[in-house]
Amino acid sequence: MKKTAWFNRHFPVIEDNGLLPVIIERLAGAPVRLQELLADVPEEVLTRKPDDKWSAKEHAGHLADLEPLWYSRLEDLLEGKPELTVADLTNQRTHNANHNASTVAELIAAFKTWRAKFVTRLWQVEESSLEHTALHPRLRTPMRIIDLVYFVAEHDDHHLSAIREMIVQA
Repeated sequence: MKKTAWFNRHFPVIEDNGLLPVIIERLAGAPVRLQELLADVPEEVLTRKPDDKWSAKEHAGHLADLEPLWYSRLEDLLEGKPELTVADLTNQRTHNANHNASTVAELIAAFKTWRAKFVTRLWQVEESSLEHTALHPRLRTPMRIIDLVYFVAEHDDHHLSAIREMIVQA
């Protein structure tokens, strides 16, 4: 089944801030879903690079690699900055990390630690901050906190589905 490339995705504006707790729960569960997905998968499947693209371990490591960006963008919104922190669209951190040399436990632990920090910060957000907007640097659209967390949740699922596809096709 053909999946839309990440940079071709468009994201709706989410009008209802009442959906935020549900999306935060989705974010909180992502490390557990990753752990379940990678459980008992042979190392040769986890490190295989189909079409010389990222392996399952590299996708998993990438999730942790981007956590500081998500946290920075949340802080940008809370501080009233006009534009969100720019991402490295070449993903050099992931390309240079050698995630295939890490254990699954190490990759999951890194993701879990960073994600817990992000989720904890989200639960501390005051209601009055939910309407602040900042421009997303690539999409050139304004985002609120709920739009950011939806974007992050979709990013998680984009990579989790890529991992599942590699496992199923192995």
